[in-house]
Amino acid sequence: MTRIDRYVSLQFVKVTLFSILAFSLVFILVDMVENLDDFIDENVPTHIIVLYYVYFLPRILGLMVPIAMLLSSLFVVGKMSNTNELTVIKCSGVSLYRFIVPFLFFGLLVSCGMLYFDGWLVPKINASRLTLERNYLKKHLQVGGRYNLYFQDSGNRVISLEYFDEGTGSARRVTVQQFRQDDPTRMSSRTDAVSMKWNPATRTWKLFTATRREFRTDPGAPASIRETVTRFDSLDIGTLVITPAIILHMQQKPEELALREFREYIDRQRLAGSDIDRLLVDYHGKIAFPFASLIVVFFGVPFASVKRRSGLSVQFGISIFICFTYLVGQKLSQVFGYNGSIPPVFAAWLPNVLFFLAGCFVMLRVRK
Repeated sequence: MTRIDRYVSLQFVKVTLFSILAFSLVFILVDMVENLDDFIDENVPTHIIVLYYVYFLPRILGLMVPIAMLLSSLFVVGKMSNTNELTVIKCSGVSLYRFIVPFLFFGLLVSCGMLYFDGWLVPKINASRLTLERNYLKKHLQVGGRYNLYFQDSGNRVISLEYFDEGTGSARRVTVQQFRQDDPTRMSSRTDAVSMKWNPATRTWKLFTATRREFRTDPGAPASIRETVTRFDSLDIGTLVITPAIILHMQQKPEELALREFREYIDRQRLAGSDIDRLLVDYHGKIAFPFASLIVVFFGVPFASVKRRSGLSVQFGISIFICFTYLVGQKLSQVFGYNGSIPPVFAAWLPNVLFFLAGCFVMLRVRK
């Protein structure tokens, strides 16, 4: 690393850290004002409020780091261009391609770090924050259990539960519908039970006070034997796609799930027949957004390298405007992805792709 690289890197890191600190403080103050009435109404202790914002800070960092990186690259390079430092560096034989290397290095380093941070660490901390919201602010509550749950256990079996009690691991008013393999529109059997209990030792389910109806599809069979009814005091139905842990995960919000758990959650929702476009957009967004730190730096450095007669205040205004444009583009692409107008992967990566193409365009046009 040359002396120029060290100098540029130091300036970039200093401005980035200051931007993250400033944005985080503003974000916390705005959120505190918004939730102040809730804190007062619920008599939340001061130490719980402090702990809440300690848990809230990682989420803020995940949102603010790409914005701070973009602002820092625009501000630092713009200042160097206006004070002719960049001109001197170019005259010494350092091209713009070489000048941008330390920026891209830090952008890639931060992007990889934020991918791990957002994908695995932040969900765990979000779970603690949402637990505080449930316990003290009475938000996101699911009292006692889950109501009216539906699962597609396999390609031809559907299970419905009227109520599931997480404390006892038991379900109430259970229905298991089995459909024919050759014709999934025709039911072969249906089992209704008053309750269903989970056995953690064998990891299986048992039905209690159950009635099974088996249906024959032979049109030539007498009506009296087309349906066979069998009653059971208890009936083992073995393993199902659902477990108490899976049902508990269903109560969690996507922001509480790590990437692998989020993907498993989406697969279960797909099996249950739910619309998963919104979930897929959020899942791919968890991967795409951290790499925004690299993309915005690639765009910001060549854009700010053009010398302008305006002062630092105008340069700062341009930086804020570009940050705002990026955030608006991200939200718009998410909306189109949620509605199914564009594929979820494309919706998540579209802002990064547009800024990367803009960076390539600016890089080709500016003097190297």
